[in-house]
Amino acid sequence: MFLDLTEEQKLIQDTARNFARAELEPVAAGLDQGDDREAMLVNLKKLAKLGFMGLNVREEYGGTGAGCIAFSVAVTEIARACASTAVTVSVNNMVCEVIQAVGSEEQKRAYIPKICSGEFTAGSFALTETGAGSDPSGMTTRAVADGDSFVLDGSKIFITSAPYAGVFVVWAVTDKDAPKGKGISCFLVEGGTRGLIVGKEEKKMGQHAASTNEVIFDNCRIPKSALMGKLNDGFRTAVTELAGGRIGIGSLGLGVGLAAMDYATRYATERSQFGQKISCFQAIQWMIADSYTELEAARLLLMNAAFRKEQGKSFAKEASMAKMFATEAGNRACYNALQMLGGYGYTRDFPVERYARDARVTTIYEGTNEIQRVIISREILRHFS
Repeated sequence: MFLDLTEEQKLIQDTARNFARAELEPVAAGLDQGDDREAMLVNLKKLAKLGFMGLNVREEYGGTGAGCIAFSVAVTEIARACASTAVTVSVNNMVCEVIQAVGSEEQKRAYIPKICSGEFTAGSFALTETGAGSDPSGMTTRAVADGDSFVLDGSKIFITSAPYAGVFVVWAVTDKDAPKGKGISCFLVEGGTRGLIVGKEEKKMGQHAASTNEVIFDNCRIPKSALMGKLNDGFRTAVTELAGGRIGIGSLGLGVGLAAMDYATRYATERSQFGQKISCFQAIQWMIADSYTELEAARLLLMNAAFRKEQGKSFAKEASMAKMFATEAGNRACYNALQMLGGYGYTRDFPVERYARDARVTTIYEGTNEIQRVIISREILRHFS
């Protein structure tokens, strides 16, 4: 693998960094404290116009076709300013990619351009349920065929962007008698469809500006043309697409960790104790050395996973490795940064407490890091067997 970015990838990285500094950073703290979410929605539209909602989507569907490496570096730069915006961008890209991968030509042309252009502020990925988190094959949401329709009943939780999603990718059981995980299908449900109810918004520890809601399907009737891919083959689609989403969340964790350490390192060069800058103390220097080394290792793992995905090679193990390591390194970096600021790091006058809260969930969503370890070990043991 050639480790340097191409000129196109560098341009995308620079554009994301400049936009994040100019547009996202100034409003991130206010959004975290409950300011009007409209500022984030406006910025999502701007990011769509810049091409960030379909980075790994073909141009014929409104994407930029820049690839997965460009996606990773863009999410990293956006996350350095606003994790809430970054997770929305990551999910939007994932929704576009799953439609591109398994949708019909009609579905691709109906929905992908609307997300890429910003006509739809967001798309949502509706998989998780109260009793089906780390084990999504245990879902109970049902889709029953009725004439030329399917009728959806059930509920999903922790759905990003639900209040302003133009389309939902929804998984539901279509054959209740099939072996576990085998009778699940995937559907496209437009926002505003009768019987699709956006429920309560979760009050979260961090990433406050990103909506996370329950979504209820109550006798929600959708046309049979809403089926995406093959009937009863949706679980395989979910597992495949989650692997790509893990590159996005790993990149988000990397970006937040870098933001925290950059802030804390600058602070250490300005703060004096015992007659010298605290950056002169070995304890601080080792925090800096350890965190930046881990974050660089995380970047390389992410680049490897993204490169393999671009090359059409297997990448599930590599994506899990990258997601697990990057999000844990990001969390450690945030806590080191908070420690470097001392008491100030624990106050809202400084951004590192927000970074620490925003980073925490990255080890949980898109598959907990415990599940990533299961995937990694399974793939390694398969090789030995």
